[in-house]
Amino acid sequence: MDIGTSSSKGVLVGLDGALIRSATREHTPARPGPGHFEMNASVWWREFTELARELTAAEDTTVVAVGVSGMGPCVLLTDEHDAPLRPAVLYGVDTRSVRQIQRIEARLGADEIIRRGGSALTTQAAGPKIAWIAEEEPDLYARARRLYMPSSWLVRKLTGNYVLDHHSASQCTPLYDTLAGEWYAPWAAEVAPGIELPPLRWPGEAAGALTPEAATATGLPAGIPVTTGTIDAWAEALSVGAQNIGDLMLMYGTTMFLIHTVPEPLTSPSLWGTVGALPGTRNLAGGMATSGAVANWLKDLFADGGHAELTALAAESGVGANGLLMLPYFSGERTPIMDPDARGVIAGLTLSHTRGDLYRAALEATGFAIRQNIEVIEAVGGDIRRVVAVGGGTQGSLWTQIVSDITGRPQELRTTTIGAGYGDALLAAQLVGDASIDDWNPVRETVTPRPEHTGRYDELYALYRRLYPDTAATVHALAALQER
Repeated sequence: MDIGTSSSKGVLVGLDGALIRSATREHTPARPGPGHFEMNASVWWREFTELARELTAAEDTTVVAVGVSGMGPCVLLTDEHDAPLRPAVLYGVDTRSVRQIQRIEARLGADEIIRRGGSALTTQAAGPKIAWIAEEEPDLYARARRLYMPSSWLVRKLTGNYVLDHHSASQCTPLYDTLAGEWYAPWAAEVAPGIELPPLRWPGEAAGALTPEAATATGLPAGIPVTTGTIDAWAEALSVGAQNIGDLMLMYGTTMFLIHTVPEPLTSPSLWGTVGALPGTRNLAGGMATSGAVANWLKDLFADGGHAELTALAAESGVGANGLLMLPYFSGERTPIMDPDARGVIAGLTLSHTRGDLYRAALEATGFAIRQNIEVIEAVGGDIRRVVAVGGGTQGSLWTQIVSDITGRPQELRTTTIGAGYGDALLAAQLVGDASIDDWNPVRETVTPRPEHTGRYDELYALYRRLYPDTAATVHALAALQER
């Protein structure tokens, strides 16, 4: 089961990797203020129980293990009785903690935070989000005792145990020491005073066994093992075998995520250095604040056209979207510009432009942003040898083809690209037997760049790189107006 930004998705998978059933519950995060994205933890548990019962309704179903993941890093604070004190503050799409970042950096030192924590302090990190709650809602924070994310909240409800995986902890900058592989008590006391940080395990380790109470709520058998779980993008990487040195995973979803596996720690102020999902692994990661979210926004604006129709129109539009160029910063931007006050820009509009042109410009904007992230990864020492694509956006051929044309890199597509839930199932299967992702999920096809398009995209990419600095002052002023 995976708890995502716009939906919860469950899969029932055989011990041979066969996808038996899948089910989804859609939801929408609350946006109580500019740059604020929140969600009630009750949604996560309710949807888990509904999906579990739907997936196992057939009489021939016997579940032997459960795997979980979720969006992150998120901040759900509970009291001493594990009652949530407020809606969870979501990951980097929530940009409320800018002032806290500045204060923490001044106190701890920006360079030292990168050295020890692996990443610069940004709105992606969980630490400043905790600090925001402490400063803005002090009466509530005074009752806070524990920290959860979607995956660890499901573990708590299923097993009664309070644990978190090492990877999720490494995105709690600056609370976790990526060099030592453990919580860093001095900084935890500084940034999150009074919080009892959870014991740490690896995503594939058992967090505990399903309790009788959880069995009654979910219809699952009591006593079966539950994985510790992790953040969804890392589960997606496992679902397509993108965890070897030199691999780069591209996750096509509501947001776009990039995970590059490296042999030793690499750091950059423009990327996130983390521990991996598997013991002993390291990653250099990036992420866009929006990607599929912009496509969804356009779909909603054009009420008479679904994604399939708009994709067909975008294919007719052709390379360059008839002279449109988009900055996809509709919720600020994470890597590599790290600018929560960035905003979306659509340049070159005329009265002749169509829905297909706008939709194509959005898909191309994602490709340009991926190319920029790849350039930063390689500039700090990354060695990308293979690109593997996963996520809902890989289902049609146009988006992945555009990205390969823009980046000049082939992308492997595995047989099953359903996403994080499949990676969760792999880790769950490994709790009760042998399971290999290469056996479960072989390569289905490789998307190769089209040389006839690369020159045109090189020209457009140069314009894309100029568009942000040329418009930054204006959109920052507009962001300030939106905040007021």
